[in-house]
Amino acid sequence: MLLDIVRRTIRRHSLATPGTRLVVALSGGGDSMALAHALRELAAAGELIVAGIAHFNHQLRDAADADEEFCRATAAAFSWPFVAGREDVRARAKAERRSLEDAGRTARHAFFERARLELSADAVALGHTRDDQAETFLLRLLRGAGPRGLAAMHPRNGAVIRPLLDCRRDELRAYLDERGVTFVEDETNRDRSIPRNRVRAELLPLLESRFNPSVVDALAHQAELARDEWTWMIEEVRSKNLEVRSTDELLREPRALRRLALWRAMNEAAGGRTVSFEHVEAALELLEREGGDGSLDAPGHVVERRGDRVVLRKGRSGDGMPPAPDFFRYPLSIPGEVALPGQGVVLSAELRPAAGAVVRNRATAVVAADGWQPPLAVRFRQPGDRFRPFGLRGRKKLQDFLVDRKVARADRDRVPLVVDENDRILWVAGHEIDEAFRVTDASRAVLILTLRQV
Repeated sequence: MLLDIVRRTIRRHSLATPGTRLVVALSGGGDSMALAHALRELAAAGELIVAGIAHFNHQLRDAADADEEFCRATAAAFSWPFVAGREDVRARAKAERRSLEDAGRTARHAFFERARLELSADAVALGHTRDDQAETFLLRLLRGAGPRGLAAMHPRNGAVIRPLLDCRRDELRAYLDERGVTFVEDETNRDRSIPRNRVRAELLPLLESRFNPSVVDALAHQAELARDEWTWMIEEVRSKNLEVRSTDELLREPRALRRLALWRAMNEAAGGRTVSFEHVEAALELLEREGGDGSLDAPGHVVERRGDRVVLRKGRSGDGMPPAPDFFRYPLSIPGEVALPGQGVVLSAELRPAAGAVVRNRATAVVAADGWQPPLAVRFRQPGDRFRPFGLRGRKKLQDFLVDRKVARADRDRVPLVVDENDRILWVAGHEIDEAFRVTDASRAVLILTLRQV
């Protein structure tokens, strides 16, 4: 029975007690409507308190206002308070140069916190399911996440809880059908240009039919294992008070804990800039090699090895000297272009509906319009840079790639790189794109990157 599954999830993760006041985040879709009805039944049984319903209008669809009224009517039928919020998410995404999905999530969660405070609630309940968990795991796996990312969605994250995280989507539909409950359909869920929808409509059905009929459960279990591993690692680092101060102290620990301690320290020093796997790996190589001092530039700071001491400081190596080109990161808007000072080149970017007859050459790159995280930027190489050259199976050090391409040593620091928000290389300008961003469907929108001399 669905309610038994929800009860078990709530009890197992201590999500609510009889005195806990919850806000139901209601979109009007099937999952959130099942959440509202399930929590209503649990509230009637005295197992928790529903403080009200919160609905966020993203203003992205013609039916958005009708959905809001549907949720308002549901709250009235339940005699629950109703709080609505709205924002032009498309405008926010454009202004902040981020994806619609990311901008929507940020705006939505900020509203949920405001609604929680307005309704004097302890937590906000979201309707994410086991299927959502599997989709999130796959998306992050495809993007190259570690245990922190593969942990996917947590049953509790601060004041947000997910009581349906152990429920399958078809179980929720059956629950609603039994009660004759109607819900609204979001037509954007059929838009396969959105990565999550493509995973839901194409990848998961393929995995279920060809590899494992229980793949959703298998992926959800892997997410839980990753979550437990990540929690254990964090606790180990904290309990040991493991800090990045000396190589002797750091190298006594397993490599996974070394990486985590270094990642945390580098993120703190980066001042909000993205610290990628490659940055941490390059720093580990510096600290693990036998003998010799050294330093490397990371986002917003420098990692230095001085004998057995490790120092992370703001700035760049060689402070006080004229800045080298690889110290800069130039935003690249879409559409738009950026001129690289002193280099005599301009890089441009534009979206096109389909690849069409675009010719791929060394001065023009055609990459998929999704799969990377906006905004784009242009920078020069940094220690530890790696990417997967088009047509190759594995990742390769950028240094080795440029040597193989017979790029002169003096010119290697002058090769522009187009990177995304997570500092993943889309294009080694004038040379090669990353295999992860190749176009696999000529009928879909593409991103055209161009390098020209000026």
